[in-house]
Amino acid sequence: MRKAIWILWPSLIVGGIAETVFFTFFDPMDLHLMGDPVNLSRTAVYSAGFFLFWAFAAASSAFTCFLQRPANEINQCPLPAPERPSGCPKREDSSAAC
Repeated sequence: MRKAIWILWPSLIVGGIAETVFFTFFDPMDLHLMGDPVNLSRTAVYSAGFFLFWAFAAASSAFTCFLQRPANEINQCPLPAPERPSGCPKREDSSAAC
């Protein structure tokens, strides 16, 4: 739950700032999608833009959290010692190691 808050709260703020800056320079009624004008209300375009910016910011924050994992968490073997394959250096059974 804590990591979700670390990801979603800052990305909410960044999404709001990005939307404000973007729609300061671009009018929602002047936007085109694949060559055709967007036939949605201003409110719908603002909402879609906010959620799009929020999603990109959340993806960036999630990637940062993923890269901040400590080495012992990354290198931790998910299998209990007796179930590890023979030859595994972390296996407790020394006769099975190479």
